Amino acid sequence: MVSCFFGGIVIRTKSVFAGRKGPGIFQPLKDEWRLFRKGSVYSNTSSFIFQIAPTVYFVSIILAITMIPLGNHAGLISFNGDFVFFAYLLTIGKFFNIISALDTGNSLEGMGASREALYSMLAEPAFFILMASFALLTGHTSFQGIFGSLHFYTYISYAVGFLAAFVFVIIALIENSRMPVDDPKTHLELTMVHEVMILDNSGFDLGLLLHASNLKFAMYGAIISNFFLTPGSELYYTIPIFILTQVLFAVLVGFIESFMARFRLNHNPQYIFTLTSVTLLIFLGVMLMLGKIA
Repeated sequence: MVSCFFGGIVIRTKSVFAGRKGPGIFQPLKDEWRLFRKGSVYSNTSSFIFQIAPTVYFVSIILAITMIPLGNHAGLISFNGDFVFFAYLLTIGKFFNIISALDTGNSLEGMGASREALYSMLAEPAFFILMASFALLTGHTSFQGIFGSLHFYTYISYAVGFLAAFVFVIIALIENSRMPVDDPKTHLELTMVHEVMILDNSGFDLGLLLHASNLKFAMYGAIISNFFLTPGSELYYTIPIFILTQVLFAVLVGFIESFMARFRLNHNPQYIFTLTSVTLLIFLGVMLMLGKIA
């Protein structure tokens, strides 16, 4: 349900900072509902891959969401090493999204697909180093075990938690092709990333892709919210914290897009790869907390 309002909160935040009225919070949801009631148009040059890719992409995100815990409550799917499965579930969806863009035979969509594949590849090490660091710290290899055993009690641990939340925010921006990596509102195909990949999608398929973006934001917001939940807390405490974190996350995204310009395309790999350096700092912080480094 949070995903239904995420895009609207981002747009309202940007409208407020721009000093204009702007659309309402429910406008993105209305746009998606309008697309869901339309049929999809397919080119004669595309194959069945283009037709099934939006559904596979959407389903992969739904399955990934079912693995995220809420405080002391495990996700619907939970097992040791599930964060690896989580990452590659998202990779499967991204893979089908990329090959569907190539399937159209449009050279511009191929350029966008190449950029999105590169950016995802550069962001992947940061995610695995971060989760491996927390697995080392807690002694668990599942989302539920990691977040259920994670305690912040020293200045170093608070710094590690803050940096981890920061990394997930940037990963969410990269994975959703938002500022400063990409501008979802641009109309110049030569500089577009994700938006140029879905130029040939229409109707129901386009609605799935648009809502999938909001779901991914809410998914990363759910992960971030677990850093602020005390292990063992009840639902009457965890649910308000979860909702507040999602709202603040949406406002932060709107704030970034209001005051931060998009980078030049050749600067994006450098910017994304700095995440790996940040996660290495988190790893060193974990080693300090464990007493492995004097």
